[in-house]
Amino acid sequence: MIGTEGSPPPASPAVTVRRRRWLTVLLWLLVAPFAVWAAARVLGLEGVYPSIQLLAFTPYVAAVSLVPLALAALTKRIWPAITAAVVVLAFAACVLPRSVPGTDAGDPDGPTVRVMTVNMLYGQADPGQIVRLVREGGVDLLAVQEYSAHGQAALRAAGLEETLPNAVTYPRENAGGSAVYSRFPLADQGYRQLTSFVQAHASVRVPGGPDVYVESAHPCAPIGRGSGACWRADLAAQPAASPGGPVTVLMGDFNSTLDHKAFRRVVTKGYRDAADSAGTGLSPSWPYDDRWYFPGVTLDHILADQRVRVRNVRIIHIAGSDHRAVFAELVLPKAGA
Repeated sequence: MIGTEGSPPPASPAVTVRRRRWLTVLLWLLVAPFAVWAAARVLGLEGVYPSIQLLAFTPYVAAVSLVPLALAALTKRIWPAITAAVVVLAFAACVLPRSVPGTDAGDPDGPTVRVMTVNMLYGQADPGQIVRLVREGGVDLLAVQEYSAHGQAALRAAGLEETLPNAVTYPRENAGGSAVYSRFPLADQGYRQLTSFVQAHASVRVPGGPDVYVESAHPCAPIGRGSGACWRADLAAQPAASPGGPVTVLMGDFNSTLDHKAFRRVVTKGYRDAADSAGTGLSPSWPYDDRWYFPGVTLDHILADQRVRVRNVRIIHIAGSDHRAVFAELVLPKAGA
């Protein structure tokens, strides 16, 4: 009997084999882009624009990489399934540790310093909200990027200098300026000139603790052809935290994430990423404006000297800016330690 009435005849063995082959090919085609992306992330093959930008979205790609693994497993394609599993594991090793609090070896009994970094978007961010966050959070050190003369005047009018009276400020038009505001006295004030932006810095005299070197970081963004060179150069120019030198804190808009090798190299200069250490390293900080359709990525960071203990990291929406602020409590080593 060929088949029951009304039902199609069974496919011939040759047709079945062709269908299985095509399904296997389709699965390989689905797995391949994820495998290439994972290899680029693991090996640090950032290339040039736009691949530098694309790597920032690795956490989203890592989540979607579960789809080809599930399809390969359901269709019982062994080698595509094994390859997809390796890809998923590679992504997991790169991404998941950011959501797990790390072991912090810093001194738990040292003086606490509360720090915050804000990108003001050409000085347009809400100054009243920034000052309110500084007061309510007991912020001791504030780093500002995209700091214009308008932003400086707005922060002064909102009363920032009443709470953080010591400052090193370098306003510039557009996105080039930066500043550091402090509750404590400052010394050795200056700035670092990068390709396009300046980075204000100073030594902060913290009561009961060592002097802290703080810098408002803002390397150029990889936003077009040829921008990769300035992006790499600006990240490479970030200062190191030397075990024998001052306790160092870099905070700002780094225009990069932990999925960028160039940024990871900065972290290995003696720092820990505060959000990564606190288990909040997957919290996006950009963009937070009317681009609701754009997946958020983590461009803003607080890098703390490895001698510093990190706790209570928060990512905070700032009205008028396309970046969120990053707040952290840092426990310094005791003076003379």
